[in-house]
Formats: sequence, C-alpha cells, structure tokens
Amino acid sequence: MRTILAADNREILRQYAASRVLVAFDYDGTLAPIVDDPTCAPMRRVTRTLLNELCLRYPCAVISGRGRRDVSAYLGSLPIFAVVGNHGMEPGADLGRARRLVQRWRAHLSARLADHSGVLVEDKQLSLSIHYRRASRKRRSLAAIHDAVAALPSARIIAGKYVVNLLPEGASHKGLALQRLRRRAHCDTAIYVGDDETDEDVFGHPSPWPLLGIRVGRSRTTRAAYYIRDQEQIDVLLRALLACRRATRPMMKGKHA
Repeated sequence: MRTILAADNREILRQYAASRVLVAFDYDGTLAPIVDDPTCAPMRRVTRTLLNELCLRYPCAVISGRGRRDVSAYLGSLPIFAVVGNHGMEPGADLGRARRLVQRWRAHLSARLADHSGVLVEDKQLSLSIHYRRASRKRRSLAAIHDAVAALPSARIIAGKYVVNLLPEGASHKGLALQRLRRRAHCDTAIYVGDDETDEDVFGHPSPWPLLGIRVGRSRTTRAAYYIRDQEQIDVLLRALLACRRATRPMMKGKHA
C-alpha cells in the first residue's frame, strides 16, 4: 500500500479532483473516531467544518453500516448529496425479508448472549451489529458470538473492530451502493474512504470506471491501493481535496437523498 498523502502521490488526488468525481466516505472510524459507546459517535468540529466545505465543491456521499436515520442525525444539516445506511441496503426496495430475518436473529442472539457482560446487540432493522468492545473478556465473548451466529440462517457475517456484523445473504452492499450513487450523480469516477472489513465490498468490487480506494489504517489484506495513517488524518485528506478544487466555483448545495 502507498500513502495517498505522500508528496509523490498527491498527483493522484489532483487527477481525480479534475474529473467528474463522487467522493464517498464510511462514517465510524473514517469521518468520526471509533468510540466505546456506539450510540454516541460525533465527528470532530474541524472535520464537520471541512466536510461542509467539501460538499460545496464535490458531490459527497456517506455509506455507513449504521441505519440511515441514525447516521443522518450525526450529519445534520451538512449538504451531503446522498446518505446510505445498513451497509448499502438502505434506502432500498423489498426489504421485508431482511426485517423478518433480523427480528429472528435478534431473538436468538439476545437469548444466547444474555450472560456475556459488555456484549451489545445493535438492531438496525435491516442488519445487526454485535459489539464486544466493552466486554472484559473479549476472546471469550467473541467465541460466544461466533457460536451464536453459526446457527443463524441466511446470514452473511462480516467481522469488524470489536464488532461482528450480520447482513442478509444476497443483500445489496457498499460496492453496489457506490455504483448506484455514481450513476445518479452523473460522475465518471469515484473516491471512497473507509476503515473496516465492510468497506472491502467497495475496494474489491469489480468496477468498469476509475475508483480511488483509500483505507484508514494500513492493512496487509485490504484491496485498497492507498491509505491514510489513522482516523485523525481524515482532516488532512479533506484539506488536500479542498486544495485541489479551491480555484473552482462552489457547487450548489445538496441535501440528503
């Protein structure tokens, strides 16, 4: 992997900025720091300010594992072109099957994991996230989670940073969501920044159009070609993208769509 912020790689950013490019981000661990309490994960003030300006110069999207209403609440009045939730599933059509599956999964997991202190099952209606960051015995808790999810029907299991995500098999994912948004924004290229395993659905998804994949944190297994050192460097990346377009006229404000 190569750091996108190195002097000899900044030309890559300039080339994408000069194109009709959609700029998309994951939320947790990318725009906002990872926190112990997943119900309280605001962006830093400086990140919000930079992102607001970025949205005036590029069509920007957020594609999050959170529910769409949840992540939209954190974004507030920012002029985001589009917000996608539940790992690329939301908004979407024919989601009744996913909701029914998640209801059954939650009942099963609540019973199986009730004795594991610090394990939280987050119900996002169309998917589940099982957090164990607060568990005092993390290995034991993770083993119990794997045992519990192994018996679930039609579940796609994606590991994360002290979290196990459960999605319906065959459901839309972040890579497909980015493709839809790029077409809707009439863009020829895309930049995507993410930090977790669910973002590999973007980095590794076959694409007939140029995609600049940037991972937060270096990884030996990622399919992203570039990285930034850590979440705090998102502000440096936003400033670099802004510098590429400050000579251009601001775009019209968008809204959550």
